[in-house]
Amino acid sequence: MKPATGRWVSGDDFCGREAELRILETRVREGNHTLLTGQRRMGKTSIARELGRRLEGAGWTALFADVEDATCAEDAIAEIARAAYPVRSIVARVAAGMTRLVRENVEELGAPNFRVKFRARLDAGNWRRHGDGLIRACTKHEQPVLLVIDELPILLTRMLREEDGARRVDDFLSWLRRALQGLEGGSPVVILSGSIGLMPLVARLGIPDRVNYLAPFPLGPWDRDASIACFERLAASGGLQVEDGVAGAVYDALGIGIPHHVQSFFARLREAAAMRGRDRVTTADVDEAYRTGLLGPSGQSDLLHYETRLADALDGESRRIAMEILAEAAVQGVFTPDARRALERSYAPLVPDAPARVAAALDVLEHDGYLEPGTDGYRFPSRLLKDWWATRFRDHHVPLAERGARP
Repeated sequence: MKPATGRWVSGDDFCGREAELRILETRVREGNHTLLTGQRRMGKTSIARELGRRLEGAGWTALFADVEDATCAEDAIAEIARAAYPVRSIVARVAAGMTRLVRENVEELGAPNFRVKFRARLDAGNWRRHGDGLIRACTKHEQPVLLVIDELPILLTRMLREEDGARRVDDFLSWLRRALQGLEGGSPVVILSGSIGLMPLVARLGIPDRVNYLAPFPLGPWDRDASIACFERLAASGGLQVEDGVAGAVYDALGIGIPHHVQSFFARLREAAAMRGRDRVTTADVDEAYRTGLLGPSGQSDLLHYETRLADALDGESRRIAMEILAEAAVQGVFTPDARRALERSYAPLVPDAPARVAAALDVLEHDGYLEPGTDGYRFPSRLLKDWWATRFRDHHVPLAERGARP
């Protein structure tokens, strides 16, 4: 098992999701479309890739379209076409629907060039027609098809910020629902995934019915046993000796078993041991690696992406409110009902719908795994994220209860 701190994994490098894989495979084989959700670094792409690999071994075709960098419906259709390019029977049918592509040797284009040429032939008036052609080509394929569309919510929030964005988002989701619900033979089966929430977005737009054909599947963290098993597999495959209790100490330091964070912690410990000329890690090394590695300057680039995702999920004032909530939960340990009322009062002069804005921000933070509700308020389930936010804001954050008491 190779360490993976910035890429998806499958095959021998895949770890700890057998129960989830069984459920997802059953859904796909029964023809049910799925909305795969979970916070960043939870392993959504890896589980979708591993599912596709296993299904391909059983006679399926798996297509993976990443639309994170797309900006419009045309881009999304072109990415799906690029994903289908290696499957000759599908791409031949797609090319046949675009007269000028037939004149070129599609076999020699390569996936990137095919995507560029396909995209150049799309405009606002024909993306639905060519999207329908793609879906029909998958339907007619001799093998059942799994189509994974990754990071769709990021594309939709980007579309939402453009002129007439709400209508464009509605048009795309309505097209996708119609195209998939009208399938003959149940293929392709679609998994939509993303590290920001699709459900809060469609609820905010008042169009939750556009995705009601998708069965939600929230991907949670590893439990303690799975986290320890993964860490020990990494150590064994990397030739690193670990003192008894190290793997458990890693899990306790993190608070929850987010797969990428377990992998990253192992990498920090191994590098620190190598710098000291050692091939053994002790429990005493865990705290230092946590403080200087994961929370230190070298860990900032990875954790900063959590803030970037908030910018993708929320607009200006709502994002500011979310940051206030996270700072309060980190520095004070909990975002209490009293703190919530104080935040609503402080934002009331700025936005007329302050309580609704706070509720929407909390919905996104809970849905995307930043916070979880408890009897006394909202807390970070991840100790790593809590400590990172607290480190950033401890010297600058005025507790909301004190702020609300001021004139």
